[in-house]
Amino acid sequence: FDSLPPAHYKETMNTILVWMQQSESKLSMPQVAIAEYEIMEQRLREFKALQSSLQEQQKGLTYLSTTVEDLSRKAPAEVSQSYRAEVEVVLGRWKKLSAQLAEQCQKLEERIAKLQRFQNDIRTLKKWMAEVDVFLKEEWPALGDSEALEKQLEQC
Repeated sequence: FDSLPPAHYKETMNTILVWMQQSESKLSMPQVAIAEYEIMEQRLREFKALQSSLQEQQKGLTYLSTTVEDLSRKAPAEVSQSYRAEVEVVLGRWKKLSAQLAEQCQKLEERIAKLQRFQNDIRTLKKWMAEVDVFLKEEWPALGDSEALEKQLEQC
């Protein structure tokens, strides 16, 4: 019985595997071009929450690694090796998931910043277009009024 992990090991392993499966599913959702700031902000909040959850699950992952190390000292080599292999697979998925999550957050933050700049540029352009529209609708000066014509030429 010394060569078998405690029951808490299997519970923790199952919890982490289910969590990783759910997280991988969330990250694998197809990325669509989003042009709405609120939707992008919501998605970023979801990713940030997933990162927080990742940190919370880290304790379980550490427990698994420590338990396997303790087990490897007591158990026969073949049993020890199978548990090590199992934890290595989980650690590999964990690292990949963590990297993907960080990358998605960074990309989304960059896209949000670009969208904000774009929206600001659009507002500036619309304001300018409204001012030009007012100018174009102004009454033209009389043909003999050279001073008014020069002023309007400057404005143009």
